[in-house]
Amino acid sequence: MTKKTNEASKRRWLLLGIVVLCLAIYFLIPPVREWINQVFKMFATGNFDEVREFIDSYGGYAALISFFLMVLTAVIAPLPAFLITVTNANLFGWWQGAILSWSSAMVGAALCFYIARILGRDVVVRFTTKRGLESIENFFDRYGMQTILVARLLPFMSFDIVSYAAGLTSMGFWGYFIATGIGQLPATIIYSYVGGMLTGGAQKLVTGLLILFALSVLVALLRRVYTDRKKKKESLN
Repeated sequence: MTKKTNEASKRRWLLLGIVVLCLAIYFLIPPVREWINQVFKMFATGNFDEVREFIDSYGGYAALISFFLMVLTAVIAPLPAFLITVTNANLFGWWQGAILSWSSAMVGAALCFYIARILGRDVVVRFTTKRGLESIENFFDRYGMQTILVARLLPFMSFDIVSYAAGLTSMGFWGYFIATGIGQLPATIIYSYVGGMLTGGAQKLVTGLLILFALSVLVALLRRVYTDRKKKKESLN
């Protein structure tokens, strides 16, 4: 066993140990189990007022609770992070709320990436084909930042699934992290600034603008893919 393989094995066992510890705490400590169940039930309702009252009830620790919940929504699907973003703006002010929402989402994105990276490629191969995974890895390796940027700009794309998928590819962490930060920022600022008023037509308008911006980036990405493939064919002729 090489040193690199040994280190990867240790990281997997450490991650497994953390998961087992969390599950043990959940099942063996009733107050923790009741709190977690309350959080999931709260998010299931999709009620903004309920989320706001829950976070606000912690007083001086409200920001810390919000930070933890945002990280939780990033790691576990399908909890809606949008509710926390709107709540943060309502409780702490739009720009302070935006900073809190963006920074906590970035921590969650990093955790998802490294969880997938620690589990490793061989685990994923059991659920997909080796050839298919290699093609995805090659695409992310060449166009990783643009791909992540587009995914982050689209409000209906699952935050955690994109993060986990990126962690399974060969793209570097910092490229992923920077693209996530840039792509996540517009939606965070918009939802924080007008979050409480995003209903009906206003919400559709903001979503439409984000999609339009994402499509423009996607067009640039597809153009680059087409150009690279054309150059490759020309070099083979």
